[in-house]
Amino acid sequence: MSEGVPVTRAAVIGTGVIGAGWAALFLARGLDVTAWDPAVAAEERLRGDVAAMWPVLTRLGLADGASRDRLTFATSVADAVAEADVVQESGPEVLEPKQALIAEIDAAAPAHAVIASSSSGQLPSDLQRTCGHHPERVLVGHPFSPAHLVPLVEVVPGRRTDPDVADRALAFYRALGKRPILVRQELPGHVTNRLQVALWREAYALVQRGAATVADIDAAIANGPGLRWALLGPLVNQHLGGGAGGMAHVLEHLGPPAEAWMNDLSPTPHLTPGLVRRLVDGVDEELAGVDQAALVAARDELLVELLERKRERGLG
Repeated sequence: MSEGVPVTRAAVIGTGVIGAGWAALFLARGLDVTAWDPAVAAEERLRGDVAAMWPVLTRLGLADGASRDRLTFATSVADAVAEADVVQESGPEVLEPKQALIAEIDAAAPAHAVIASSSSGQLPSDLQRTCGHHPERVLVGHPFSPAHLVPLVEVVPGRRTDPDVADRALAFYRALGKRPILVRQELPGHVTNRLQVALWREAYALVQRGAATVADIDAAIANGPGLRWALLGPLVNQHLGGGAGGMAHVLEHLGPPAEAWMNDLSPTPHLTPGLVRRLVDGVDEELAGVDQAALVAARDELLVELLERKRERGLG
């Protein structure tokens, strides 16, 4: 693997919701972008998606030379990755097709190129298994939606990943303005989705047992701990809740009851047709009469404002 190769061209393989977000962000950061997707009218849809994302990216700040005109749509995976310094794969979350796609990328991309999968839960070692050329440059670079706005990226090396490649991936995402974390063990779902699933697990169980409605749970998080978590995260907030004594005080005084609560958490609920119906109906009731397109627009507007304020306060 070549060290210190500057990133000037990125390839985006798969241009659905996540891939389009990556493409828009790469362009906003002044890169040349070549994309590929097998879907009918994929190029037209991608260019429309990038145009829709461009105003908010402009507001957040474009790099010198940033232009939507630097987007090219290729007719094959090989053509898309032929000159790439970084390849961001965002294909379907199904192992065997993803392995085949990563292997095709590995066969055609320059030897120095980092190959990052947007996979939300596949293990990078599994993705490397079918690579016959340079499996050491394959890892997971998992974003969160909307990918052009949310800063977090989970960088997950596989067993065969060169540590230098992981370092280069972290540096690349930081240069984009992202906030990458290095996941130090391969785990299904990585780190953040496992944290999310832990919350969903108890939320589903509370709905199932009738302790709370879907709307109650959303209100509890959105108007309670979620407000703090968006700023500093759960563990630092726990530390701050201990006052001068910090985390040590919290664990000394609230640790035993918290451990009892953890032991009392509900068994893993089964997503039976009945529970699925209650969850779907609950969300439908919560959003009755709500313009969901306007809701998404308002969410993203507030998200941008929050990111701007966090950056101003040094909390980014």
